[in-house]
Amino acid sequence: MDARTKIDPRMWELPAGQLPPLLLRPEQAAQILSMSRWKVFELIRLGELRSVKSGGSRRIPVAAVREYVSRLESVEVGA
Repeated sequence: MDARTKIDPRMWELPAGQLPPLLLRPEQAAQILSMSRWKVFELIRLGELRSVKSGGSRRIPVAAVREYVSRLESVEVGA
C-alpha cells in the first residue's frame, strides 16, 4: 500500500455521514473513470479492476480505482 492509498487513522473519528465511501457501485466507478458501466464490468472480468462481492452486489474498492489509474499512468510514462 503506497502513500496515496493509506487511510488516515483520524478519518474514523468523523461522523458516519461524513465518511467517504470505501466501496463504489459499478455506476459510480464508471462515472469517476469517465467510462461506461459496461466497460467497468469488462475491466473487472479481465482482472484489470479489482472488485468484491457483497451479497448479490458487485462493489469496487476506492483503492482499486486508484490502483487502476496509477497503472494506466505508469504504462503511459513507460511508452
